Amino acid sequence: MGERFPELTWVPEGAGRWQGRLPVWPFDRPAPPGVDILTDNLGLGLELRYNHAYPAAVPAVFPVDPEPDIHSRTQHRWHLLGDGSLCLLAQPAQWTCRDSVVELLLKAAGWRIEYALMTSDAIESMTENGIVADPQHDELITEVARRG
Repeated sequence: MGERFPELTWVPEGAGRWQGRLPVWPFDRPAPPGVDILTDNLGLGLELRYNHAYPAAVPAVFPVDPEPDIHSRTQHRWHLLGDGSLCLLAQPAQWTCRDSVVELLLKAAGWRIEYALMTSDAIESMTENGIVADPQHDELITEVARRG
């Protein structure tokens, strides 16, 4: 975690959590021009909360900055659960005891970019697979950033 996400801090309260800010573009492919403008050069501020059933149960990722409003939690298109945590898996069975929390954080970083596209009315809903390895929105990111 420290190598991939150095701005996260471990908090050993309860079952433990990571908190801090993700990089704007931590993906393996080159960042599209304008992603820093689209996101105000801020990656997702978050808390990744473990529960005592970890690793059998997936940790919850709560966006802190930006923090979506309560209305967004009622609409599937935002990929949020009712408690305000991110919906990062299409099916609960996608999480196994061997999965990496790093993969969840990469999806959360992608969620931040899609959130910026949603709030700028560039897309109507977030993608099913996210943008971690899918470049379908890369050109759109640049276009929206140029519009300002």
